[in-house]
Amino acid sequence: MRYRTKTILALLALLTLLAAACGGEPLESEGDGEAAAPATGDATATGTAGTGTADGGGAAEAGTESLDGAEITVGSKDFDEQLILGYISKVALEDAGATVIDQINLGGTDAARAALLSGEIDTYWEYNGTAWISFMEQEDPIPDRIEQYEVVRDAELEEHQLHWLAPAEFNNTYGLAYLTAAADDLGNPETLSDLGPLTEESPDLATLCVESEFPARNDGLPGMEQLYGYEFPPENVTVLDTGVVYTATADRDPCNFGEVFTTDGRIAALELTVLEDDKGFFPLYNPSPIFTDEVYGQYGAALEELFAPISEALTQDAMTELNKRVSADGERPEAVAQDFLESNDLLGA
Repeated sequence: MRYRTKTILALLALLTLLAAACGGEPLESEGDGEAAAPATGDATATGTAGTGTADGGGAAEAGTESLDGAEITVGSKDFDEQLILGYISKVALEDAGATVIDQINLGGTDAARAALLSGEIDTYWEYNGTAWISFMEQEDPIPDRIEQYEVVRDAELEEHQLHWLAPAEFNNTYGLAYLTAAADDLGNPETLSDLGPLTEESPDLATLCVESEFPARNDGLPGMEQLYGYEFPPENVTVLDTGVVYTATADRDPCNFGEVFTTDGRIAALELTVLEDDKGFFPLYNPSPIFTDEVYGQYGAALEELFAPISEALTQDAMTELNKRVSADGERPEAVAQDFLESNDLLGA
């Protein structure tokens, strides 16, 4: 990819000199085209293509509208949803004519982020809430999904020359859930606010299972309790591995409530009910495919056109079902990704 870019630039420079010598006009590079505006909801990438940094070291403009001959390295994090998204990118890019180098399942957020910044990979899907809270070290999430995306998009372009395409519709944020069949025993809670009376009047029922990060994050348990004005008895909070939280909550042993990720397929498979975040505490985690400046500069227009309908089709219900097929039903993520693209007529366009 990098060597091909240098070769093309050299050839263009030579052709420009020849044209000038013959009295003609300089030839224009294919990389000067504008990106097509993505069609996902109201979130557009308008203003990102060709936007330079303040010091003049501008990011590349959206390039050619064809992916034929492109070589793109695709990565992902290491949990089921990320594997599915990684394979969606891989299959879609290959169908559009690109050669894909598979680096899916790199590890956690830090590993995927480092690989992208170092150029080891050219793309992976990241959540705007993760960028806002973890990368940019902000404490207060932005409640509007479009504004949250645009602030992250613009900052990433300016600071790291990374291009965040239009975000998917689904929001994989935190939530608290309980076994649906236990609703009567727990007072039929529907919202997070409903847990306040429970913690005061029946504290023995206010038991909570969480994974290791949740009790210490600003966007986790401490912040939630502060906003909602109640606290789980500390002795009632049990830290477990992420996957075990779901089964422990379904078994009501040792907890009646569990921290979940809202698009996790195990929610439906284990018949859990997610409480409504009625005060809008948890940050938005809408994911976007991110591309390096080098790749976007060559193929930006084609990438925008390719991924806009994919992001639009990745609704909350759609992603939850895809996750269920992998996490609960045992299907392979690459097969689920292929089927998603085919069933939504997103291949062979």
